[in-house]
Amino acid sequence: MSTKTLPQPHEIDAVILDFGGVLYDIDYGAPARAFKALGMTDFEEIYSQASQTDLFDRLEKGTISNDDFIDALHAYVPDGVTKAQVLDAWMVILLGIPKQRVDFVHRLKSHKRTFLLSNTNAIHVARFEQDIEREMGLDYFKSAFEKVYYSNEIGLKKPYPDTYLEVCRRNDLIPERTLFIDDSVQHVKGALEAGLHAYHIEVPGEEITEVLVEWT
Repeated sequence: MSTKTLPQPHEIDAVILDFGGVLYDIDYGAPARAFKALGMTDFEEIYSQASQTDLFDRLEKGTISNDDFIDALHAYVPDGVTKAQVLDAWMVILLGIPKQRVDFVHRLKSHKRTFLLSNTNAIHVARFEQDIEREMGLDYFKSAFEKVYYSNEIGLKKPYPDTYLEVCRRNDLIPERTLFIDDSVQHVKGALEAGLHAYHIEVPGEEITEVLVEWT
């Protein structure tokens, strides 16, 4: 099935949106540059948008503490680099969120059930929720969705089909009448395998406000 084909609005009851890249701006290459500046030249071998090692999977499933994660990541960098520097380098992936995207989801919610499903971690959640609170209010952001699902809180992550099916099960959604949108193609393919409609939004280049403009 194509990752670039949208169903007709009348075929869909609910829309599940990814967070980073779709709503919140992410610089996927920034951590590699930051860790390289600290003397670690092979960061992309353990973490990228397309794949990552078990250490990052554990963080995103909430099965490792923040401190243990930073300790493990700290072991990769040269002597003399502090844990505070490692934490700062891990944070540089986060850029910010344009309020107009959240305004758009509020309009979409008037027509479709809306949900958020994000592969994330407690370290990043604390930072981006602080950003959102400052920019527009966290309550305003979360109220754009019926439910917000962070992988580290539910212990499930994309691209495994069971993750999408669990979100559907919890909310009485019919997969065949549910649309999932993500900027990582492997996540889109996982949703397709689960029986959902799914669309790969290409970032940069496409905007969610334009992709679904006719849906509001």
